[in-house]
Amino acid sequence: MKPDYNLIWIVTLMVLAQLVAIYLVKDLEWKWVIFWSYVFGSCLDHSMTLAIHEIAHNSAFGNCKPLWNRWLGMFANLVFGIPYSVSFKRYHMDHHRYLGGEGIDVDIPLPIEGWFFCTRFRKFLWVIFQHFLFVIRPLFINPKPISQLEIMNLSIQFLFDVMVYYVFGVKALVYLLTGALLGLGLHPISGHFIAEHYMFLKGHETYSYYGPLNKLTFNVGYHNEHHDFPNVPGKNLPLLKKMASEYYDHLPQYNSWAKVLYDFVMDDTISPYSRVKRHLKGEVILE
Repeated sequence: MKPDYNLIWIVTLMVLAQLVAIYLVKDLEWKWVIFWSYVFGSCLDHSMTLAIHEIAHNSAFGNCKPLWNRWLGMFANLVFGIPYSVSFKRYHMDHHRYLGGEGIDVDIPLPIEGWFFCTRFRKFLWVIFQHFLFVIRPLFINPKPISQLEIMNLSIQFLFDVMVYYVFGVKALVYLLTGALLGLGLHPISGHFIAEHYMFLKGHETYSYYGPLNKLTFNVGYHNEHHDFPNVPGKNLPLLKKMASEYYDHLPQYNSWAKVLYDFVMDDTISPYSRVKRHLKGEVILE
């Protein structure tokens, strides 16, 4: 349980890579702008969301410098085009403290999602638009007053997007935003959203994935390990599993996030309802 200072440099290089990509696509034909948004931009964007996930756990500078982590999160957020890093941290901590807590954990789909997205075609649409639904859930589940840091996050992101538009043009801005939208929808890496906590097997609420995509996602696939020890940086989760293999090797796990997406759509017994929801008792302390 110690900071991963390499995360600072990795995030910096990813931001620089996205800036280079923005410059390279500004004069391309529209079809190639969209192509590279999906092939490159979406992968980098989704990877950056999981870097922001690491930063939300204060993995970059440690728990003794929380504000430094928030500023790094805003910097990482630039390549995403849509401000969310500060808000994500506030709600994600609730997800860890009260996993599946009714009225608290916004990772739990709304009842109307389970009711409406119940057929294979509708579940396919849910996979595509799940990130939009995640954004609007806090309006109905556990709404919080806007913080000063969230206003800063919004302002910095807005100024950056305006700068991209005026310096590089509309194609660069479309590349930036489209990559974010595509990367969190129908994309192989997006399988982790469903793989983490949707109950494909009764009695098992959280699942890990130990495949190669962990290299792009800061080991978020080690999800049982992450929830057991949220203060261990993603870099160290494989070592944690090795040290405590007797606790994890026997648990159900996934070999492919893409197959998770396929199974979610095609298995008629699985839907947005396939989550454990808890009725919380006692004092609730929110982020």
